[in-house]
Amino acid sequence: MAEAPIGGLCPPRFAAVRQAFEANFASGLELGARFALAVEGEIVIDLIGGWADRAQTRPFAVDTLTPIFSTTKALAAFMIARLVGEGRLDYGQRVAEVWPEFAAAGKAEVTVDQVMSHRAGLPGFAEPMAASDWFDWDLICAKLAAMSPMWKPGEQSGYHPVTFGYLAGEIFRRVDGRGLGTALREDIAAPLGLDLWIGLPDAEHGRCADVRRPPAMPDLGIMSDAKRVAFLTPWASPGGVSQAEWRRAEIPSVTGHATAPALARLMAILANGGRLDGRQYLSAETIAEAARSRGRGEDLVLPYDMAWGAGFIRNEGLGIYGPGGQSFGHSGWGGSCAFADPQRRVSGAYVMNRQSAELIADARARRLIDAAYAGL
Repeated sequence: MAEAPIGGLCPPRFAAVRQAFEANFASGLELGARFALAVEGEIVIDLIGGWADRAQTRPFAVDTLTPIFSTTKALAAFMIARLVGEGRLDYGQRVAEVWPEFAAAGKAEVTVDQVMSHRAGLPGFAEPMAASDWFDWDLICAKLAAMSPMWKPGEQSGYHPVTFGYLAGEIFRRVDGRGLGTALREDIAAPLGLDLWIGLPDAEHGRCADVRRPPAMPDLGIMSDAKRVAFLTPWASPGGVSQAEWRRAEIPSVTGHATAPALARLMAILANGGRLDGRQYLSAETIAEAARSRGRGEDLVLPYDMAWGAGFIRNEGLGIYGPGGQSFGHSGWGGSCAFADPQRRVSGAYVMNRQSAELIADARARRLIDAAYAGL
């Protein structure tokens, strides 16, 4: 492996963060990576290193975009919270009020809150389908509307790795009229100059990092039907199309692309009472409602004891987003994550292109986050 170039912003009080970042590379755990931390919305750490391509000819640069997989769900949760804050949607209302077809097969009483906290019982499809079917938005939404829940909605959480994006995205589209990724770009990312996307235009594809897949599947614990449809069928995730088609797909659970500072700045809105750069994007009350626990317990899909907010992973009991019990965010397949800590007004993000087999607790990110908190 060629020596990885490492640089970026890291003041002396955060020297341990740079040491941890360099150690991740020295141990052979990284190809390319970036870590950013914001305090009260200001980026105070922005470390960047390694390579954007597998051949190690293209350095990981300030404009390199990284696929963030399920960290995309934090963006979807943010956009749904915006609708709630604007009074256009309520977490307690029935999904069928905005999406009438969804009432089929015993789902008439399923609420937005249950969908957002992975309690709707729709983690994947048992019936065979083509992996490329995921790129037909209307088809997938029709299948979800017709589907019977795999468990009684509201009783227990079971992570919805891909279907979450269609459920949240279709709720958003029915209320707003736009795709969630389009609205994110128009209302938040472009005005704030944030380099984050759900649905990447072709003109941006040349900036994307190559992803090196993990050597093994994650440990899901004792197998169940819910885990099987969520992760292990041949059609469990989008596939069977070109990389360009995958990048341009607007799937608010898995196809996000971003830089670490852009994610850290977006999460800074959630960490700072809804305010960033002098503008109020959410009320503190809306953030508290989006982040509050919907109950904690063993997840039916993830092998963890989980406390879900309305689309956010709560840090309590996990300790993956620093020491704060009130921190929340989301992690992505292979290692990426983004989080907000309203108690300390801190937010951060880690992106990388060498995936590990960890689902939500990647050790590389945890070392960086823990070292950053030690320097605060």
